[in-house]
Amino acid sequence: MKPIYLAGSAAAIIALAAVIYVVRAPSGSVSAGASASASEATLAQGQTLYQENCASCHGKSLAGQPNWREPDADGRLPAPPHDETGHTWHHPDSMLFDYTKFGGQATLAALEVELNSGMPAFAEQLTDDQIWSILAYIKSTWPARVHAAQAERTRADEDARNQ
Repeated sequence: MKPIYLAGSAAAIIALAAVIYVVRAPSGSVSAGASASASEATLAQGQTLYQENCASCHGKSLAGQPNWREPDADGRLPAPPHDETGHTWHHPDSMLFDYTKFGGQATLAALEVELNSGMPAFAEQLTDDQIWSILAYIKSTWPARVHAAQAERTRADEDARNQ
């Protein structure tokens, strides 16, 4: 019963982080880069960069690691899927960008959320444009309903930032 409790707690913490993020996102956030109408060249670049930088943890087909909702022995959640079965699409573009650029631990710490994230920072390996191309590639694999739901979250996030 305890693993279910831990998994539920971890999911609740991640959901809370997403809500807090809308209000207190790190200043390095940019949300215009992962548009729904990315060019074929951008998507091809994103796919290549994803395979080179992300697939080792999140899987070549975006399927994530097994038991990704349950913390491992170190208390870290395994890498989640980036396909429609994961929670990536539950977050606005700005959070996805910051999580990739600054790493999970730094992004969550900026929100005063305590969660042992295993997501490394890619600020030294990838340019902002390369991060956006990876996000555009990931988003291009989602079904229309998932893409629309994530786009709405991004719009709400942008509206909250502009108030």
